[in-house]
Amino acid sequence: MARFLVVLDVDSTLIEDEVIELLAEEAGSLDAVADITFRAMNGELDFAESLRERVATLAGLDVAAIERVRSRVRVTQGVPEMIAGVHAAGGTVAVVSGGFHEVIDPLAERLGLDRWRANRLAVADGRLTGEVIPPIIDAEAKATALQEWADEAGLPLTQTLAVGDGANDLPMMALCGLSVGFDAKAPVRDVAHVLLDDRDLSRLLAVTGLR
Repeated sequence: MARFLVVLDVDSTLIEDEVIELLAEEAGSLDAVADITFRAMNGELDFAESLRERVATLAGLDVAAIERVRSRVRVTQGVPEMIAGVHAAGGTVAVVSGGFHEVIDPLAERLGLDRWRANRLAVADGRLTGEVIPPIIDAEAKATALQEWADEAGLPLTQTLAVGDGANDLPMMALCGLSVGFDAKAPVRDVAHVLLDDRDLSRLLAVTGLR
């Protein structure tokens, strides 16, 4: 049985990139999408609505663009060391993302993550339709995932840790035993138990007492 659970955000946390922005660059809508992302992560917009608005700009994009985006994703420094350290201590590492399974699945498998949950892009005739397949993984869905995974592992919430950077991470950070703001936006900085501003996730091991 797992001794504890670590749940991380993906975009700008587990990875250096915002996948929706990489896709938008492929679709020629980067400027508009980047502005919406910035406002959503700072809590100025409803996340689910902002996601629909951003994904709508991808309508007609060839699915081959997803593979190109996968090849561009940069894993944040210290991630392999962090995962190895948590596993060595009997913990479970999971991610929950407002991003997309199409990019996260191969990454999660390669990194050896234990669980992951994200959104899915609708496709028709080899092209993105500009829609997200329900249910949308928004702020509340992130908190629900953390609760479900803790329950499945038989862990009290006091033995869970959540790591994130944006407003859509706040509900899961309010639920967990220890919340870590990773190079975080203003709304997260105000409430996180711990702030990590050095973009090296191996430093999470020291926060949890594993190093």
